[in-house]
Amino acid sequence: MDILRDYGAVFLGSRLKRLGERMQAGAARVILEAGLPVQPAHMPLLAALDKQPMTIGQLAQAVGVSQPGVTRAVGQLVELGLAHSQTGDDQRLRTISLAPAGEAAMARARLKVFPQVGAAVGTLLQDRLDAFMAQLAELETALEAAPIDVLAAQSAPSLLTIREYSDALAPAFHDINAEWITDMFRLEATDREVLENPRAHIIDRGGVILFAEAEGLGIVGTCALQKTGERSFELTKMGVRASARGLKVGEFLLRATIDRAMRIGAEPLYLLTNTKCAAGIHLYEKAGFQHDAEIMARYGARYARCNVAMRYVPGAA
Repeated sequence: MDILRDYGAVFLGSRLKRLGERMQAGAARVILEAGLPVQPAHMPLLAALDKQPMTIGQLAQAVGVSQPGVTRAVGQLVELGLAHSQTGDDQRLRTISLAPAGEAAMARARLKVFPQVGAAVGTLLQDRLDAFMAQLAELETALEAAPIDVLAAQSAPSLLTIREYSDALAPAFHDINAEWITDMFRLEATDREVLENPRAHIIDRGGVILFAEAEGLGIVGTCALQKTGERSFELTKMGVRASARGLKVGEFLLRATIDRAMRIGAEPLYLLTNTKCAAGIHLYEKAGFQHDAEIMARYGARYARCNVAMRYVPGAA
């Protein structure tokens, strides 16, 4: 099992980091055999300073590493006697330059490290080396223009989709609703009738059952429109799996169910609930449901637990 490979592009950053660590481990052994007292992370700094003295900020930009990281590495090079750190006249900017020992280390690296490591990478990639390096440069340029979090926000696919009822999904309809009902109340006879045979009690009588499917999680929520009159529909049996709470599945599912109810001409569209379901009631109110005494009088006796009745008012949201 290789989790980083299994998840593909999702863990590309972690996979590239792992690849870099493996390559640096091999490069460290080449550096050691060359008699140099440095680590692979020091080599880009030495190569940059070999061109000209630089400040910490200039070094960070040249090698693409954070300033704190460069500061630590420069301190190590100074301790090894490979670099000098000199404070400027304004006492704020430090200029880093190679010491004679650093210049000698670079000369040895050009002779005994760079050719060997470069040849090893060439062996790994063979005729794909130039294309790989070009792609790497393109990736770095693209990330400078737009970090992963920005790109993710721009291109995120819809994680939730609506699925229509099928008999294969009947067990999910039962289990999702049984979970929340038994957690807060108890299953009543009318609950069991509907949950155990949703086709007969909802679909075949002109009702609708919708499901919310989350990418990677499967069916995570459901909601029904149960026909109770010539045009009247009860929005009922709306539940979300505990494992999917926090993903706004309820809001997504409720909006889809209301849209479906409006398309089939539901009037009235109502729901029956209980004050214990405070979060649900808040969600219904935001969606355009209003507390309604007439709905309570006409339909509220259906459930023993019902002490809240609401009616959907288009445009009230």
